[in-house]
Amino acid sequence: MAVRVFITMIDYKKYVLDNGLTLLVSENVNTPLVSVATLYDVGSRDETPSRTGFAHLFEHLMFGGTSHVPDYDRVVTDIGGESNAMTNNDFTQYYLTVPARFLETALWLESDRMRQLDLSARSLAVQQSVVTEEYNYRYINKPYGDVWLLLRPLCYREHPYRWCTIGADIRHVQEATLVDVEQFFALHYRPDNAILAVAGNVNADEVARLVEKWYGDIRPATGRYLRQLPTEPRQEAARGQSVRRHVPADALYMCYHTTDRLGADFCATDLVSDLLSNGQSSRLYNELVKHQKLFSEIDAYITGDRDPGLFVVSGKLIEGVGFDQAQKAVADELGRLSAETLQDKELEKVVNKYESTFVYSQYKSLDVAMGLCYYQWLGHLEWINNEPALYREVSPDDIRRVAAELFRPGNLSTLRVEKIVD
Repeated sequence: MAVRVFITMIDYKKYVLDNGLTLLVSENVNTPLVSVATLYDVGSRDETPSRTGFAHLFEHLMFGGTSHVPDYDRVVTDIGGESNAMTNNDFTQYYLTVPARFLETALWLESDRMRQLDLSARSLAVQQSVVTEEYNYRYINKPYGDVWLLLRPLCYREHPYRWCTIGADIRHVQEATLVDVEQFFALHYRPDNAILAVAGNVNADEVARLVEKWYGDIRPATGRYLRQLPTEPRQEAARGQSVRRHVPADALYMCYHTTDRLGADFCATDLVSDLLSNGQSSRLYNELVKHQKLFSEIDAYITGDRDPGLFVVSGKLIEGVGFDQAQKAVADELGRLSAETLQDKELEKVVNKYESTFVYSQYKSLDVAMGLCYYQWLGHLEWINNEPALYREVSPDDIRRVAAELFRPGNLSTLRVEKIVD
């Protein structure tokens, strides 16, 4: 008997201010909190090759204060709140959660830094130093830290996904001028380029009134940004790179170009990754970790980018296992998905697991606020409630067809990280 997970529907209201700001509100009287999320439609893909890392730099600059609020974090802490932010290739998102009675304070804080940051040579220098330290810690001095600095330019030749959010060269951030960041702010940090979501113990119409009060007079700047990104050519020949590093174990990374987030085969591709590596009963773990004992750990996942992204298989090799043997074993397992008939029961299992994860990810007010922003940004706000239905439509034939196209030998880029033995 098939097991179904019943989705709890998220109710929401949508408003659009005259200045172009999109507001989404979800009411929930069962929490004492309210979460405010702001998504700006700018990521590292919107940078130029000679000026990379700016989207991530701005994530830091946004916490540098304004003339009204010199210390953003202190105000949030004083009202018992928590805040953070994230940058990826496609967008930048800021979020905070506070007791519901401080909703207006939260909206004032967020509108204030959308209106105008206190950009100065001093604040820029401070954040340039912070980002440089982050670069050294996360990408240079950490085992396997530079993997994506190597993988992205290996996999991409034209599209700006070829550099990480930290930048293609840290000197781009280090050499940024005050004029550079002021122009970036004016171009991207504007109400008509933002989505604001409020979720928690609130009244939607009251939220709309407060948002109009604090955001309504922020005018969009002139000279709207027009996104024109190069298309990544279809990869027809395998690529590879080998490096030696001070790491605990040899590591293998196999990357394949895949569909974009809105592609017709996105759900099927996501399920392919789940069939291969979601849990200890998955195919790669069972065969290559438990049975053949070639890897100590192995994973398969998709990057889920707005533009065509990557399907990645990564694993740490057992001592004494060669790269050729390990890579062939992975390729054999990937090939099985297109060569064999998938049983309905196996597909049903991973769909159920996806659906339960989807439901559990919507319990917190912050998850709801961020989800509303994300699906509105995708252009399919309704998916916050019904995306699992799209996964239910995937058939075994879809899995076989997608795997056959995805795991073409010419579509493969391989990175081998060899352990240096002192």
